[in-house]
Amino acid sequence: VYFIPGGLDCSISFVSHVLGKVCIHGRQKEILGVLVPRLTDLTKSDCIWQRICWRLVECVPDRWMEAVVLGFVQRAPGADVLSRLLGNLVVKNRKAQFVVTQKMLLLQYGHTTAVLQNLLGYLSLDSVRRTLLLRVLQELLETWSSSSAVKHSPAEQQLYISKAILICLSHLKEPEIERCRQELLTSMMEGVKCHLDSSLPQLRRLGMVVAEAISLKINTEGPVLKFEYEEEDETRELKSLLVQTPSFCVVPSLPDDDRSEKAGTALPLVLESSEQSHTAAPVMPDDESDAELDSDDDLIPYDMSEDKELKIKAPVYIRDCIEVLTGSRAEDVDKWEAAVKTLESLVRKNPAATREVSVELAKILLHLEEKTCIEGFVELRQRAQVAVLTTDPIPVAKYLTSQFYSLNYSLRQRIDILDVLVLAAQELSCPKFHGKTKHSGAQKPCIQLLPGSDSSKDWRRIVDERIKSKTRRFDMGQSRVELASRPNEFNSVAGYFFFPLIQHFDRPLTTFDLLGEDHLVLGRLVHTLAVLMYLAANTVAVTAMGKALLEFVWALRFHTDSSVRQGLLSCISSLLLSVPMERILADMTEELLETQSWLGDVMEKDPDGDCRRLALQNLLLMENLKKKLEAVPS
Repeated sequence: VYFIPGGLDCSISFVSHVLGKVCIHGRQKEILGVLVPRLTDLTKSDCIWQRICWRLVECVPDRWMEAVVLGFVQRAPGADVLSRLLGNLVVKNRKAQFVVTQKMLLLQYGHTTAVLQNLLGYLSLDSVRRTLLLRVLQELLETWSSSSAVKHSPAEQQLYISKAILICLSHLKEPEIERCRQELLTSMMEGVKCHLDSSLPQLRRLGMVVAEAISLKINTEGPVLKFEYEEEDETRELKSLLVQTPSFCVVPSLPDDDRSEKAGTALPLVLESSEQSHTAAPVMPDDESDAELDSDDDLIPYDMSEDKELKIKAPVYIRDCIEVLTGSRAEDVDKWEAAVKTLESLVRKNPAATREVSVELAKILLHLEEKTCIEGFVELRQRAQVAVLTTDPIPVAKYLTSQFYSLNYSLRQRIDILDVLVLAAQELSCPKFHGKTKHSGAQKPCIQLLPGSDSSKDWRRIVDERIKSKTRRFDMGQSRVELASRPNEFNSVAGYFFFPLIQHFDRPLTTFDLLGEDHLVLGRLVHTLAVLMYLAANTVAVTAMGKALLEFVWALRFHTDSSVRQGLLSCISSLLLSVPMERILADMTEELLETQSWLGDVMEKDPDGDCRRLALQNLLLMENLKKKLEAVPS
């Protein structure tokens, strides 16, 4: 009950009940869209209206408090306005405190950056509420540095929590940083480790940006953390949150006139600061600048205008390339570069010679390191490896798949093996089109088959040629290429690519543990198996490959890494597209039913959005294949 001008006592609890009832029934936007701007104007200079507004929200029943508080936070044009409208509601009301400090920050992640700035700015504007800000920062850092949370929460929530942490850091004062310096350091070390362990580039980049921000806050004078990563719009936005912005910069719904006026008032400040920065730049005296000049500048340079670059003759035999690539003499660097650049073409031109030394050549290329700075070295080496593998598939595939699970290989080399196997399988499974273009002016050599003894069989060809010779055409249209059909070369070698990779995934080595810390390679392995399965369509071994792949997927279906789960779901898609549905129903009926049930759980419960989408696609694919099979008459 308040005393207001006019000599009347008035209770606004009824109005609070009406406000809460309207908000909880979905009319939050309509009522607060009118009420918040009006209360914003009334509370600018009138403390009585501020107390009325505080009482209005305090009297809202707890069951409706969340809808009202959320509406005010979303529609307030800034943190200072929100502080005037809500007062210390989060301190007085436990429900409001839970909504502001827990639900909106840790349980939800769909709010905009402006809402986060309003919310955390509101907590920072009063000394009583700042204790809640520090507690919120501590809980956010615990979630951010939890390896379980990083593995099981979606990337969108990780981005949301990272934004909240950076905004909290921007509001911290020096005494507060000093008090919680050790806690910040501990959280930073744990959080950056579990983020860098993630196989998703976005999560690794988030860990780097937040760790840099924390390091910058706790080490104001000493060295700070600095990572190398690609600057993107998301990264720039995150870094901008570390700098406090005036309240008018985050206004979501200011009128155009007010916005332009406030922006205009801010412009002179920016210009003034830039002028100060220009005037503060030190000017070097002429003596010091002259002293730094090199004394050799007075020497006359040699005339090199007539010099010609020495051209190194590239090797013309594969064994010459092997000798150059395995040599250790420093003066052979130019020959080494020429050998790397020409090796692929030599392999493809001399398949017989390549088969004699294919395994030796594959071993050399797998261990080949860059001696000089050659542009595109990684691509040149990979293309040469693919050429060797496609020229002599069986022995080279046996060698590479055996080395994948061997000791003393780096993760990079193991991933290179997987990439080469995929590229070679793609090349072998796609027919090489050799055709002749009709209606072309140039005569190209071609092989003509002799006609059969029975001339009556060629009557249609003779008639067509006669019609063609007697017909006058003004436009023949675009030339067409007759594609020559040829067998799928991957058919006979698919098993050599696939089965050795799937055999030993659960056997940890001293330096290699696929089911442990090397989950990044496991993710690449799973995607590689999915591609090989897809390319093996219509091959003899496709059914056996599909059964083995289904058992592999079933063993890893609960893996914590989202990229591995995405690869497993891709394996299911490849299996459904490659193995005939009749064989699946005949040989894998029970496994198919269990897989269908698992896909339903993934679609409903998996935290990763891509996994849910892939699971849904697989379920739809299953239904479509079943319908097609039922439609075919027996």
